Amino acid sequence: MSGRRRRLVETNVTPATTANAPAPQRGDMRRSVHVPEGGRFLRRLFVFLGPGYLVATGYMDPGNWATALAGGSKFGTALLFVAVLSSLMAIVLQSLAARLGVGAELDLAQACRRHYPFPAAVGLWLLAEVGIFATDLAEVIGTAIGLQLLFGLPLAVGILITVLDTFLVLALERAGFRKIELFVVAMLALIAFSFLAQLIMARPDLAQIAQGLVPTRRFFTDPEMLYIGLGILGATVMPHNLFLHSFVVQTRAVAEPLEKKREAIRFAVIDSTLALFLALFVNGAILILAAAVFHATGHTEVAELGEAYRLIAPLLGQPIAATLFAVALIACGLNSTVTATLTGQIVMEGFVRLRMKPATRRLITRCIAIAPAIGVTLYAGESATAQLLVLSQVALSVTLPFAIVPLVAFTAQRSVMGELVAPRRTTALAALIAAAIIGLNLKLLWDAVAG
Repeated sequence: MSGRRRRLVETNVTPATTANAPAPQRGDMRRSVHVPEGGRFLRRLFVFLGPGYLVATGYMDPGNWATALAGGSKFGTALLFVAVLSSLMAIVLQSLAARLGVGAELDLAQACRRHYPFPAAVGLWLLAEVGIFATDLAEVIGTAIGLQLLFGLPLAVGILITVLDTFLVLALERAGFRKIELFVVAMLALIAFSFLAQLIMARPDLAQIAQGLVPTRRFFTDPEMLYIGLGILGATVMPHNLFLHSFVVQTRAVAEPLEKKREAIRFAVIDSTLALFLALFVNGAILILAAAVFHATGHTEVAELGEAYRLIAPLLGQPIAATLFAVALIACGLNSTVTATLTGQIVMEGFVRLRMKPATRRLITRCIAIAPAIGVTLYAGESATAQLLVLSQVALSVTLPFAIVPLVAFTAQRSVMGELVAPRRTTALAALIAAAIIGLNLKLLWDAVAG
């Protein structure tokens, strides 16, 4: 074998060798990105940058926009602390997801299938699918609204057009995983630029922003504020991201020595933390923009993306603001399309070992999401899609504990993680986060039952 060919083989074919590692399958993206053995710190870190931005996409999808707009217009910056707290929670939880993927060489779905009884694994799989469908529903509505705002298409037509994003998924799949990451990063940069420009135009009150970082007692006594706050939580800490992150960190071909794996975990956590701070900026910008533009001018019931688009230009006095809003919305939908498709395949293959082409999986989930979106639009009118968006985010919040609890449990077990078991302090903090989320969900359900 020639030297050149031998190097190519060594770079591209690096099967996992640990006992926990799943058997490699054709088309599997695991260990597909070469990791250099030496070099400077920044060079090694750069190789690991990327997966975190796929994860960050889920923290700023179109469903997040509806809850942030509703919260900002109704309560000003009072719910800003929820966005910040949710992002901090996400950083902790995503660090555990990265640790599971690198340390055990299992994604969360595979770990559930391997260590839980089959009926329990099937139940968790169904709940994970509910979360993915709720995410896809938000993407359908958000992208369709963006197309309507920019091109004047009827919402129902825009919803049907979203089926075409299957071809985007297919093209990116063929381009390779690193190209997927570059596409996602480019879309995130466009979104961040759009909101930065809008914030500069809005000139929000810095004192109000600082006040919004402090929790208010009203959050625990006002059912409407709690409902929207949980929607923000569901849109920020998203269950499908835990499945996604535990898989995408395995795309790096990390060497077997324990120290190399420890370094890979550190780099993966740095990557996801940086990306989630970007997501926090976007989430906070949406809420602050709604508070500065709508709440401050007496428009306290803005929860619809279309209404926000129509109001933002005259209130800011800048027509370009509305265009930036719509462009960012479409970019969010495209990004979420890619990550939701990847997560759907991870969940299906991990839980029930059913492998399906990403484009086929995308077409199925998109058709399922289109049905309620089209039904609500035709039956209740386009304005009802706002409530559907917020409801989808609350559904994500309700299913979230069924992803968090297994993640915390697995990363705390030496039998699963070996020497890379999570530190006790991290496990305790993650358990506290899980308890807080479950408690808030129970409060939400009690308020719903009590009327």
